[in-house]
Amino acid sequence: MTDIDMRPPLADIQTEEDVAKLVYTFYDKVRADELLGPVFDQAIADWGPHLDIMCNFWSTMLLYSGKYKGDPMSKHLTLPIAPNHFSQWLSLFNGTVDALFQGEIADNAKARAKNIARIMQSMLGFPPGNNN
Repeated sequence: MTDIDMRPPLADIQTEEDVAKLVYTFYDKVRADELLGPVFDQAIADWGPHLDIMCNFWSTMLLYSGKYKGDPMSKHLTLPIAPNHFSQWLSLFNGTVDALFQGEIADNAKARAKNIARIMQSMLGFPPGNNN
């Protein structure tokens, strides 16, 4: 048996704590990423409030908590981003979900992220088909 075979199976995303773990782990990766880090660092002066907003957003998307009230799309329209930014964002997001969770809600998180990327790219005028 390998070490991988001996690990307990991952749990699904079920609680606010799970959502926070996903958000904080993901954004640690984003901030360290050569492509995405500079874009986010330029746009976000104080990460604490942004991470709180992202926790509320994903809590609403995945746990149907209703904590997020806002328009995420308009906040991104002025950022200096291209299709490759979305591909990298999705790759980091999906990798984070897969490393931390498994199950129906985890799969839903990845599907929603892909849909968000598709919608944002469409709003920015990028051609379809740039997602992983």
